[in-house]
Amino acid sequence: MLAHLSAFVGLVIPFFGGLLAPWITWLAWRDRSPFVGEQAREALNFNISVAIGWLVCGALTFVFIGILLGILLFFSWLTLTILAAIRASEGVHYRYPLSLRLVK
Repeated sequence: MLAHLSAFVGLVIPFFGGLLAPWITWLAWRDRSPFVGEQAREALNFNISVAIGWLVCGALTFVFIGILLGILLFFSWLTLTILAAIRASEGVHYRYPLSLRLVK
């Protein structure tokens, strides 16, 4: 659960907070607990995917669709992160939909 909720650090520390906190959680827990390590890796992959989405939305603001897509991306990120934290607290292996699996 902590692995998924650590992404909310990005609301306090802009730009890299949402990536840094899941990465640190993954590095700290991947050898101690396979479940927490796996969920931290999922959170990290999802937040990397969202960061790429933010870059695309930023580029698309020049054609005025990026703002709308950015709002949609934010609420999707918020909803999926909370859902993942709830599922992980129940002990369920949660995988984010449409997430790039960059960290193996």
